[in-house]
Amino acid sequence: MTTFFTIDRANERIPEVRELLLLLRSQRDELVRLRDRYVRLTGGIGVDEGETPSADSSRTSGSGSSSGSGSSSGSGPTMTERKEAGLLKLRIKGIVDQMGASVTRIDEWGITLRDIQTGLIDFPALVNGRQVWLCWQLGEGDIAWWHELDAGFSARQRLEELH
Repeated sequence: MTTFFTIDRANERIPEVRELLLLLRSQRDELVRLRDRYVRLTGGIGVDEGETPSADSSRTSGSGSSSGSGSSSGSGPTMTERKEAGLLKLRIKGIVDQMGASVTRIDEWGITLRDIQTGLIDFPALVNGRQVWLCWQLGEGDIAWWHELDAGFSARQRLEELH
């Protein structure tokens, strides 16, 4: 069952959700950095099972490491690089797990996360019996925007226009 927010109740939740969104954005940036390092070390091929990392690895050359390290001969990662890649995989998994917990918390509050990088979220609300989204993103103060269920960020309108 959907939980509907009043404007006041959504605004009360903003400080907590802002903190989680900032954390998620920071973790996402760290995840990208770690993934890129992993791809440079392994050429995009997992060092244990032969899998590719879960993040997009389309920037690899496909012929060994592009890091300029000892594995550029095409013979694969060195033992040191394998160890580092294994540690990177563990760190990546830890960050993904932490991010999952934060997303679950936001979801449990009844808030819809739209975009981690911009911190875009929607709160379900009822206005005159009609469901709408109260729209907010990092950098904004209180809730000031809304949009229809079938519309997105580009169609959001000022709260003053809500009737």
